[in-house]
Amino acid sequence: MKEIMLLEGIVIQIPWSGVMATAGGLVFGGSMEGNFYALDARTGKPLWDFQTGAEMYSNIMSFEVDGKQRIAVTSGHALIVFGLE
Repeated sequence: MKEIMLLEGIVIQIPWSGVMATAGGLVFGGSMEGNFYALDARTGKPLWDFQTGAEMYSNIMSFEVDGKQRIAVTSGHALIVFGLE
């Protein structure tokens, strides 16, 4: 798997599942190694990451419930949903 170097020497894998940008300035990506992460859209700085435990093949999805944004991603045979504050 190819890797890319980001600011401050942090290395992430090139996204396999595609990326998704939000109007709030976040970019989400996922890798074959199960790393799900958020980057600052302007600077590319890593803001958050989560190890899902399985590969990520599908695109990341966003939807709203009760006025709050949710981010969903599949990993292996699981659907994982996160809420943005």
